[in-house]
Amino acid sequence: MSFDGVFTHTITNELSEQLVSGRISKIHQPYENEVVLVIRSKGKNHKLLLSAHPSYARIQLTEMTYANPDVPPNFVMMLRKFLDGAILESIEQVDNDRIIHFSFTKRDELGDLQNIVLIVELMGRHSTIVLMNQETGKILDTIKHIGSSQNSYRSLLPGVDYLAPPAKDQHNPFQVSKEKVFELLSIADELNASYLQQTFQGLGRDTAEELAYRLNEQPGRKIPVWEAFWQELVEHPTPTLTRTEKKEFFTPLTYHSLSGEKEVFSSLSELLDAFYSGKAEKDRVKQQGGELIRKIENELKKNQTKLSKLKKTLDDTENAEFYRRNGELLTTFMTQVPKGADKVTLDNYYEENQPIDIKLRPSLTPNQNAQKYFQKYQKLKNAVRVVQTQIEQTEQEIIYLESVLSQLELASPIDLGVIREELLNQGYVKKQKNKKQKKEQPSKPEVFLSSDGDTILVGRNNLQNDQLTLRTAKKTDIWLHAKDIPGSHVIIKNPEPSEKTLYEAALLAAYYSKFRLSAQVPVDYVQVKHVHKPNGAKPGYVIYENQKTLYVTPDEDSLQPLKQT
Repeated sequence: MSFDGVFTHTITNELSEQLVSGRISKIHQPYENEVVLVIRSKGKNHKLLLSAHPSYARIQLTEMTYANPDVPPNFVMMLRKFLDGAILESIEQVDNDRIIHFSFTKRDELGDLQNIVLIVELMGRHSTIVLMNQETGKILDTIKHIGSSQNSYRSLLPGVDYLAPPAKDQHNPFQVSKEKVFELLSIADELNASYLQQTFQGLGRDTAEELAYRLNEQPGRKIPVWEAFWQELVEHPTPTLTRTEKKEFFTPLTYHSLSGEKEVFSSLSELLDAFYSGKAEKDRVKQQGGELIRKIENELKKNQTKLSKLKKTLDDTENAEFYRRNGELLTTFMTQVPKGADKVTLDNYYEENQPIDIKLRPSLTPNQNAQKYFQKYQKLKNAVRVVQTQIEQTEQEIIYLESVLSQLELASPIDLGVIREELLNQGYVKKQKNKKQKKEQPSKPEVFLSSDGDTILVGRNNLQNDQLTLRTAKKTDIWLHAKDIPGSHVIIKNPEPSEKTLYEAALLAAYYSKFRLSAQVPVDYVQVKHVHKPNGAKPGYVIYENQKTLYVTPDEDSLQPLKQT
């Protein structure tokens, strides 16, 4: 479902109850299009997320974790200047549109009371956040600067008068009279979602289809059904996440027109966290980690090409015996080899004296030709050892790079800094000159709790994997890893876990691996004391013995009950 005007209405009511009269204590802009206001209200700190993301624009309270950029963006500096310590007076929706005004009061340096409005417009790719002086109506700053060359209707720049987006000539369903509703519903050629969207303001497709479904279900009771729907939205919202085979829908009520598995949440913000967390996180990782992903993919491609060439070279070394045989035959039948010839036919005593042609260099003596063949043989023989070593090193390099890619697919934005630091240490990423880099704090493994109450730890990057397996875990703990597949190290903090716990930990090992979308993923498990790290091995690489193997099919939904916050 889109964040339509109806959902905006319900979330505005919810936020008003929780935040109005609260004081801003902190302001952050962790991502390009998103601001987090920490508001102290009713004895508790609330993190208010205001997002102008082109795909995930929304307002909500959130429990997400985030890392702030090293240098605060200009917009957040302006917010801190005008809103730090400000009191939230009201949260108001403009009609039933996706425009919300957060009104604040704060005293300036002279002690005069200032009225500042933070306007959030949830308009898809046109979404924005505007800081405005209420008395003058002028823009103080915006999260996106839009000039007249980009938008002929209005400019969104500091110092310009704020002009609201153009309003559509539609009826606000929360304010329209009963008589007008009866008239509008009666004249409809067909009472469907399209008609409702064209007639009433702020109806997304899903809401319009639900309302049409309810109205057509009881055609003789249109007005009572209409009133009951809007009354339920205002007085008894039921935040619901509906999962179908292909899509998820978040709705302020349980929509009967949507079929699928339904989950009800205690608040709209909690519902939005459940819906957006994975999607928004992956998008942020893709944006912020795009450079890392491209770098690793290029390195992986180069190593795969190198491995192919090395294997071809190894195949060529199998011809070493061919050169040794020719050298032996030339040495044995030296007197039969004419000087200045380009080839000679000799009896091959290695194959029952079958005649064999041996190429010669006319400029060399018979003995020199024989020595050339021996030299070629020795060179290839020596190359076998070198090439085999290079193949092993390249294969380990590929395994490492695949593990990093696998981790980037599941990484949260806060994990990217640690992965970047690891790649910097390994020489894959160059340190940027003349740029101060904040020291990344070591991130912690993911913590899960099995059905039997055992703690299960999952490494989310190679540095965590090493720390978890080689330092955190006891020698008697159980270690799991997808068999011969790049993935996370998993530790069960129990030397004798139940079969159910072992199975759940294996599910985690399979899900946090390269083959998370596959069926029947093999997962090895063994006590930590049987896991060792070779000298000089890359982060995350270990060898182990005495393992047993489970086969599981990873499923994200089955892992949700294990997650610990």
